Amino acid sequence: MTTSSAGPSLTPAAQLAEKARTPFPGASPAYDAARKALLAEEIEFRRHMTRLVSQRQALPPGPVIAKDYRFKDEQGFDVGLADLFGDKDTLVTYFWMYGPQRERPCPMCTNWLGSVEGNAADIKQQVALKVLGRSPVERQYAFAQERGWRDLNFVQTVGDDYARDLGILMDDGSEYPALVVFKKDGDQVRLFWASEMTKEMADPGQDPRDAPDIAALWSILDLTPGGRPAKWYPKLKY
Repeated sequence: MTTSSAGPSLTPAAQLAEKARTPFPGASPAYDAARKALLAEEIEFRRHMTRLVSQRQALPPGPVIAKDYRFKDEQGFDVGLADLFGDKDTLVTYFWMYGPQRERPCPMCTNWLGSVEGNAADIKQQVALKVLGRSPVERQYAFAQERGWRDLNFVQTVGDDYARDLGILMDDGSEYPALVVFKKDGDQVRLFWASEMTKEMADPGQDPRDAPDIAALWSILDLTPGGRPAKWYPKLKY
């Protein structure tokens, strides 16, 4: 047994992995041994993920958002950041790459939002969820209708201060996505967490990505023998 100061004693992962049984007959001893070794790593990975969640939730209060960022909501009303919370105390935002200069949104942003759409109604039972973009809100909703998205709420950023302050709008007009979580603190809004893994932090031979990777596309492909293809992006039918 191992002991953690942050929680109960845990059975060693390798010991737990011995309980596994390959679901189909005929596996070689080499397969069984390698699969149990992999399962032990998967158990350790799950435990590390759990520690990451606890560490994230224990973050001290983030900075107060002092600038009065303005947005245009789904009804076309001019609103502030605090208004995007609705009746919730937590706001999850995703800035997608759909600026007015783009003919169509970023395929990867589209793919990610497509998977979030399937859970958006459930997510919004717990927290506010808004998709922010630089294109007019009517244009964003037109694309959402084309894709059959019904539960995502789109918001237009008024002006470019928000995107520039996040460092995701370049001088040439190119954009990057941003996943940011805000928390209400009385009458103030504070940053809770923002994705900060930039492309400079990517390991050699890998596309930049967050950890955990919450994109269903990649999580599923990672389960396959070929894994995620190098330098490949989904070819979505527009």
